Amino acid sequence: MAADSQLPIVLVDDNKTSMECQKQILLSKGFSNVVTFDDSCLVLQFLDGQDAAVVVLDLKMPNLSGQDLLKQLVAKHPTLPVIIQTAEHQLETAIDCMRLGACDYLLKPLDLRKLLASISRALELRPLNEEVLNLKRLPPVALAERCDEFPYIVTRDLAMRELLRYATVIAPTRQPVLILGETGVGKELFARALHQASARSGPLVAVNVAGLDDNMFCDTLFGHKKGTFTGAMTDREGLVHRAAKGTLFLDEIGELSESAQIRLLRLIQEQEYYRLGSDTPSKSDARVIIATNRDLKTAVSRGTFRRDLYYRLFAHQINIPPLRSRQHDLPLLLNSFVSYAAQSLGKPAPSYPQELITLLCCHPFPGNVRELQAMVFEAVARNVSDKLKLELFKEIIRRERLESQSGEENCFSSPSGALVFSRFPTLKEAEDVLIAKALELAKSNQGVAASLLGISRPALNRRLQSK
Repeated sequence: MAADSQLPIVLVDDNKTSMECQKQILLSKGFSNVVTFDDSCLVLQFLDGQDAAVVVLDLKMPNLSGQDLLKQLVAKHPTLPVIIQTAEHQLETAIDCMRLGACDYLLKPLDLRKLLASISRALELRPLNEEVLNLKRLPPVALAERCDEFPYIVTRDLAMRELLRYATVIAPTRQPVLILGETGVGKELFARALHQASARSGPLVAVNVAGLDDNMFCDTLFGHKKGTFTGAMTDREGLVHRAAKGTLFLDEIGELSESAQIRLLRLIQEQEYYRLGSDTPSKSDARVIIATNRDLKTAVSRGTFRRDLYYRLFAHQINIPPLRSRQHDLPLLLNSFVSYAAQSLGKPAPSYPQELITLLCCHPFPGNVRELQAMVFEAVARNVSDKLKLELFKEIIRRERLESQSGEENCFSSPSGALVFSRFPTLKEAEDVLIAKALELAKSNQGVAASLLGISRPALNRRLQSK
């Protein structure tokens, strides 16, 4: 348990009995500087003349509500961690508090171990908040230089650069990180970048947990004792042990069963786990990074993902934008993948026509960066000259569209906009609109527009001349 802090821990609750009980517990655990308030209106006055390590704030307070006080605390003391406690079991309330700036959300009646663990995490968060504040004050040029810590992530997109700056700040902490994003956007690449920037001495251990049942999940992550089940001839350490002093990266976390989620919550919250067949807990100092392409908020609402685990993952989140919203990155990624594919295949790196960029910008890339890399690798492998031919990419895109025609997506479901008519159009009207839209997307390049329309360039020329 965390030792004494020089700054006071502030408890705010109109229930004096409950608050005094919490104070005595904290004092018994070595937190010797604890200040209590049963009137929330007095807290800001106290903090005007005295800094604090953390505030534990009850949500339902007379005069000044806990939520209103939270807003003022975040505005006036942005580096001060605030823990909300309440009897309200409402996901929206919890999310609102976290968005307002609370670092944790505890449900009453309070679990002693959860309270102590939450305060310990908040004390770790205090210096991180100060670093974030200092980072925001840096001039843009200095901020851009911080992104050099992630040399394997190629981007000039502003949203991605902001994510990299945020990742730079949270990398040194041991707090868990939730990485969100569609399939193929580079979640594991971000996890590896976070691990590298953390300077942790142990390895990064990555595991995809999709499809693992409870026993397989526990055995893979936590290991087992000899004789636990048929075939368990020796003791076996799991991947959590292998990730000691390093990082454990769990991909596809949205697929976990509830019992596996409970075990994961214990690992994150208490930093301990049980091997199969063992009654003695093992400690873990591995930092946990989790990734999913699922909407966890919706999963919580449906009851398929635990609320308490979601709260633990809410503090540090990285939501990677899809490739279709990062078109400025396409030239950088294309150059990188062409060079990599040529090197892998033992070929000289070919050049490519400028029209290729326009063609790729018109593709929605449902598979994101991974799809682009596979597309470039196939094109380079099939290329037989010193210049990549546009037709190779058109053929690959045409094939992918044919394969996905039976799915939910179509070529106009991307942010480029859907075609909507106020009435049922004639064939000529629909054709004119489709041609105009294709030329707009292709930036008037008729070859690319014809590819989008699924016709030849001469056929497009004939239709344009007949208008």
